[in-house]
Amino acid sequence: MSRPTRVTIDLKALTDNAQALRKQAGNRKFMAVVKADAYGHGATECADALSEHVDAFAVAITEEALALRSAGIEQPILVLQGPHSADDLEAAVHASLWPAISNHDQLDWLKQSNARFEAVWIKCDTGMHRLGFSPDSVATVRQTLASIGIRKTVLMSHLADAEHLESTVTQRQKRAWATVTQDTKETSLSNSAGLLGRAADNETWVRLGYALYGGSVSEKTLKPVMTFGSQIASIRCIEPGETVGYSGRWVAKRASRIATIPVGYADGYPRSARDGTPIGSSFGLVPLAGKVSMDMITADITDQPQLNVGSPVTLWGATPCIDQVARHCDTIGYELLTRITQRVPKLFYRT
Repeated sequence: MSRPTRVTIDLKALTDNAQALRKQAGNRKFMAVVKADAYGHGATECADALSEHVDAFAVAITEEALALRSAGIEQPILVLQGPHSADDLEAAVHASLWPAISNHDQLDWLKQSNARFEAVWIKCDTGMHRLGFSPDSVATVRQTLASIGIRKTVLMSHLADAEHLESTVTQRQKRAWATVTQDTKETSLSNSAGLLGRAADNETWVRLGYALYGGSVSEKTLKPVMTFGSQIASIRCIEPGETVGYSGRWVAKRASRIATIPVGYADGYPRSARDGTPIGSSFGLVPLAGKVSMDMITADITDQPQLNVGSPVTLWGATPCIDQVARHCDTIGYELLTRITQRVPKLFYRT
């Protein structure tokens, strides 16, 4: 019999989220970000479910885009990092992709290849200082693209602190963005947090990832798409003063019932999880007790006597949500979603 640890993906929740976010986007076009295997949710399955609800998809690298094309996804696909070599351009042309360009090497490859694209996105660095042309060089880049026959361009940038729209860095970026887009027809600034915080209502495109999968970016109507679950495999009783797990980090302060759950950091459950990290059950939350092992975790179920061997538990999903768990691990939900490993079965369904 197979181990009960698995990830379930609710495709109905995914499309419900897409519909809710499209309403928020208003007249703006909706690009669904499905990079990193759709944030760990399964890029092919999610893109197929979303095809009727979005205007385009975005991935990080060319290989991700080609995998979607091979799976039959026909919508436009933006490659956010653009070509990593001149050879990437040939593959992108053949697959009818939209490359984003952010440096002069990529621009030179375009000029040398005579590649023709339906659209090229230009990344402008308004303050993230990671990728992008400087604002004062954008006009020249657009002229160069026009000179080699690229007729449609979209200007994009990325917010470094989108969750805090009043921060100094965000306000500086918004001022730079307002200046560089004065004479630009098609633009895209908002990610999930940017959309929900109304960072740039006058843009043409929104690029949405985390919120699409139910990440709680201040929007309570969105549903978690992923549930990471398992079952209790063993229960033992220990006395006050006894320890649990490697290094004896967790020490019982009372007579305690300890449940062992067959999941660990080899599955993507974070080793950094602290004692007290919430784990869901049918009778309420129970706390992680002891260090996360490669294949197992332990929880203190003393206050939930109804729990027994075989009782289902939720590592993250509706309760606890991904962001609650992430806070106990000193990380963000994005990382947890994308670190699920291949040995965890992934089941897709529609509620």
